[in-house]
Amino acid sequence: MPRVLLDARAKVNITFDILGKRPDGYHELLMIMQTIALCDRISVESSTGDGMIRVASDLPYLPADESNIAFKAAALFFKKTGIENDGVFVRLNKKIPVAAGLAGGSADAAAVLRGLNCLYRAGLSKEELQKLGSGVGSDVPFCIAGGTALATGRGEVVKPLPPMPQCPVVLVKPPFSLSTAKVYQNVVCENIRIHPDTEGAVRAIREKSLAGVARRMYNVLEDATGSRLIGEIKAELLDAGAEGAVMSGSGPSVFGLFSNVCRAETAYARLKKQYRDTFLTKISNDGDSL
Repeated sequence: MPRVLLDARAKVNITFDILGKRPDGYHELLMIMQTIALCDRISVESSTGDGMIRVASDLPYLPADESNIAFKAAALFFKKTGIENDGVFVRLNKKIPVAAGLAGGSADAAAVLRGLNCLYRAGLSKEELQKLGSGVGSDVPFCIAGGTALATGRGEVVKPLPPMPQCPVVLVKPPFSLSTAKVYQNVVCENIRIHPDTEGAVRAIREKSLAGVARRMYNVLEDATGSRLIGEIKAELLDAGAEGAVMSGSGPSVFGLFSNVCRAETAYARLKKQYRDTFLTKISNDGDSL
């Protein structure tokens, strides 16, 4: 049976800003999103012969039914393309922490869409896949594109930026998860007093200035988490030599950008002793790759 293997890469937010509340109830966002090398490994197999969509994972607590975003992506692919489903089996080998602000589920969904597009020779362009992905989740269009991008709207409007300067990344997921919905519920737009200098960060990216990017890393959702530990991890990363550190998405993962590998390795070893889910990774300019 035909099968493709894909790397579904995590994303981090260099900046994360909320501009206000939209008429549809969502928040209007402005953020710089970046792919990192940390990834799930996705297998998409077609022609299983049963006409069903099946999803399996190496995490026993992860839903494998219609509530799984990878399942939703496959169902939407067949619905929108009109291609007959002759049976699809998706296997998720999870490395990206779940419910961590790293778009792990969205990356998996993006990989499924790209895999099905390849297996069934649907011929959908990247832009068409992104439009399809926006119907599954706000981060899916970015995960299809990957690299460095400015995202607006709910996060689904993605404008490519020049590649970020290559650098090591140390990422820490604290020993708890956060509900994205609850974090957003804690946001009062009128009370946001500090906003990231996203324009300056874009300029620094264009100038290939890691220091310039690092100085402007900021996430307005950090205060809405109500967690002191997030601030403590940021301080530990900076104390260990990070050029800049910030929470990713709605959290609780925190990451730091480093100017050299030795400092990053030392920081990783130090933080790994305290936090089990600590990763030494790097900036990646690829999205979900076959």
